[in-house]
Amino acid sequence: MYQRLLELPKTSFFLFGPRATGKTTWLRQVLPEALWVDLVPSEAFVRYLREPSLFRREVEALPKGGWVVVDEVQKVPTLLDEVHALIARHGKGYRFALSGSSARKLRRLDANLLAGRVVNRAFFPLTLAETGFRVAIDDVLRIGLLPGVCSDPDVAEDTLEAYASNYVHQEIQQEALIKDLAGFARFLRVAAILNGQSVSASNVANEAAVARATVQRYFQILVDTLIGVMVPAWQPRLKVREVAHPRFYFFDPGVARAVAGRIRAPVHDQERGALLETWVLHELRAHMQFAQTGGEVQWYRTGAGAEVDFVWQGPHHAIGIEVKASERWRSDAGAALRELVAKKVIRKAVAVYLGDRALVDGGIEVVPARAFAERLGELLG
Repeated sequence: MYQRLLELPKTSFFLFGPRATGKTTWLRQVLPEALWVDLVPSEAFVRYLREPSLFRREVEALPKGGWVVVDEVQKVPTLLDEVHALIARHGKGYRFALSGSSARKLRRLDANLLAGRVVNRAFFPLTLAETGFRVAIDDVLRIGLLPGVCSDPDVAEDTLEAYASNYVHQEIQQEALIKDLAGFARFLRVAAILNGQSVSASNVANEAAVARATVQRYFQILVDTLIGVMVPAWQPRLKVREVAHPRFYFFDPGVARAVAGRIRAPVHDQERGALLETWVLHELRAHMQFAQTGGEVQWYRTGAGAEVDFVWQGPHHAIGIEVKASERWRSDAGAALRELVAKKVIRKAVAVYLGDRALVDGGIEVVPARAFAERLGELLG
């Protein structure tokens, strides 16, 4: 069992994260004495769907001060009304951990999201630190960091193919009530191939042979179900024309390769850069959650083509991060970073590459990928 870095909140919380990232395992580890309501088994789902008030009566039978876990809460959103009533009646007498793999259904049904009464937490695949730095970067890019994959890499390809087929295709199709299953499957393949690129709905629509409006809806489904991430364009208000299209990333390199149908193939040079960016984005998002830094991850490109893969915009300063899937750092790769530092719109410039030595290049701190994960807190400081 991996030791996860997320700390248990002191108050009630939502815990959202993609399937198979280890939410249930972590909750059972940190809340072994909690009343557990698992909505995955059909009998529990039907019981609480038919009679939501049963949940309130069961909770009120507990001693005060205990925890209650509701796993996959989006399956019976009416339970959130019961949680609301319990908090209103008993205050902090009971604390709730409400986990799920999608907030889409909750928003679609206008569910009670308990604003001001619970905090939000996110869960991710393993970070390199959570693996004890035992996973090689090449393997991270090839098969990703889902706990089940890292635990048994000998069957990683089978695990990821099953994940792509059973969850990404079937469950998302079911939740979104998609009628054109063939069109959605074509869209998924195109989206995976375009992982890490700026999103043009028109181009994706042409490639997948579906309507542009449908492509936009499909992308939103992937984001809502936590399979994908949209990274917006950064707007530093420089006196140049700026490109505003967001970039789309899958949440894990291995899942991206499985959805693209490439999980059994060696990592090709043409996909290596996007996969390394996918992992860097994952480490950034996980660190922001675990360290509670706040801020947002964006990307930047001027009309002249100067580009920075990620800009972490924190509460007080911005850090530019360039990612290069090369074992050798070329100084010209940092031109956009140096420009932003010179204009004082970012406080620090960091580059991540696949070499094995750290170096400084014209004010840019260039670090190997593993060192980036080891020093992430320091680099963002």
